[in-house]
Amino acid sequence: MGFGRMPPLMNTLTSPEPSRDVSHCELHHVPHRYQDVVALFDAAFGKRENTRLVKGLDEPEYIPAGDSCVYHQVIFAHGYFASALHEIAHWCIAGAQRRLLNDYGYWYCPDGRSEQQQKKFEQVEIKPQAIEWAFSVAANKPFRVSTDNLNGAEPDTQAFTLNVYKQVMRYLQDGFPPRAALFIKLLAEFYGSGDITSAKFTLPSDLANLMEESLR
Repeated sequence: MGFGRMPPLMNTLTSPEPSRDVSHCELHHVPHRYQDVVALFDAAFGKRENTRLVKGLDEPEYIPAGDSCVYHQVIFAHGYFASALHEIAHWCIAGAQRRLLNDYGYWYCPDGRSEQQQKKFEQVEIKPQAIEWAFSVAANKPFRVSTDNLNGAEPDTQAFTLNVYKQVMRYLQDGFPPRAALFIKLLAEFYGSGDITSAKFTLPSDLANLMEESLR
């Protein structure tokens, strides 16, 4: 999701169980299966928030409960593990009223954005990508930011990466949104990654130098 979404898909009310017993997970030995993320999400939020994580066949989308489905659907793309984490991050930020709207009520400007549109897109993406990064660290999964504009204005990937990193540091200091904090905990337990600390969020050396300069 950018600041909006795309096509729907339906889910069944049954979810697979996580493939491993959380208490027996070992660092680097748990494969990254989207089915486990679905099971963890549905166990945590299925009943409490009437929300299910759904593997889509096309682009991601959020669809609130309605006549066609009794539960809210967080739909991620094509069974991609990273897409599941990204869509959960957007859901963790959306407030109660936005979660009653398709795609949280945001308008999506697709690939091919102008420079101004891209800046707006990136501004909306900073917090969800910071949360996605934390999810990825908790799951022992590599992370890279997404500027998602291959056919439009050249994005400033370095500046965007730094903004996402700074937001991660703010979340670590001030606390993540409650649903995000819970899911980070569940991922860390399942994947055996331990506490999520600032030391686990690293920047390439060139960006680390830029970060130091910006703090002077």
